[in-house]
Amino acid sequence: MTHELKRLDSNGFEIILTLPWNEVNKTYEQVFNDVVKTAEVDGFRKGKAPKEIVEKKIDKNKIYEEVIKILLPKAYSDAVAANNLKPIINPEIETLEIAENKDWKFKAKACEMPIVDLKDYKKVISDANAKDKIWVPGKEEKKTEEEDKNKKFAKNMDKLLETAGVGLSDMLIDSEINHQLAQLLDEIKRLGLTLDQYLSTSQKTLDQLKAEYREKAVNTLKMEFLLEKISDEEKITVTDEEINKAIEETKDEKTKNALNQNKYQLASLLKRQKTLDFISGL
Repeated sequence: MTHELKRLDSNGFEIILTLPWNEVNKTYEQVFNDVVKTAEVDGFRKGKAPKEIVEKKIDKNKIYEEVIKILLPKAYSDAVAANNLKPIINPEIETLEIAENKDWKFKAKACEMPIVDLKDYKKVISDANAKDKIWVPGKEEKKTEEEDKNKKFAKNMDKLLETAGVGLSDMLIDSEINHQLAQLLDEIKRLGLTLDQYLSTSQKTLDQLKAEYREKAVNTLKMEFLLEKISDEEKITVTDEEINKAIEETKDEKTKNALNQNKYQLASLLKRQKTLDFISGL
């Protein structure tokens, strides 16, 4: 199996995968033989019908679909490994050529982590906060510590999103849009509504809904990768002691057992919270 790699904008990539016909045919025979072993044909016991008769009964396209399921993932995985790629989404697969007695060709498109440029974000946030500290005579609102912290985080995060650069590929954005829309459709279904009914109730067109979710997807992805970049830059980590403490402080036994079984996920959540606290404190 051979491949050709092409780099795309925003850390995207495209791979042309070629599956040699001899490998396709060999795999076809293997799948076909497995089908023969379980085939039910009138006049024969299960799995005992001659190959020639089974071949006339089966749909060859179904066999070839199984061949693709076997060969294509491995071809893609090998190409990714050979080029030291680190895709963060499932590939979009396009069939380029499928014909008997010829090599088969497919196009796989995906993307790696976007390039994140934090720029001088600390200074930008610090300068913005310094301006906010200028006292203006007038009525002062009383705020709780938590409200003040949340407001400062929101302000710092807005400034960070405005200042830093995140090179998002369209593939990544589309993947996030599809994920968010799938969640929405599940929720609509649980409410016993159709998509048309939901759109009518919310007074939106499908295009308006997609545009709304695109903006949401871009902001979600930018925030996600910015937080991850800051976490790496500032070497924010979580210790075993912090993980165990969080578990011990959990009162619900069912939740505590679940956290014990998913310490890696808990560590990710704690790391994210420490990163959020870091941004709030700038």
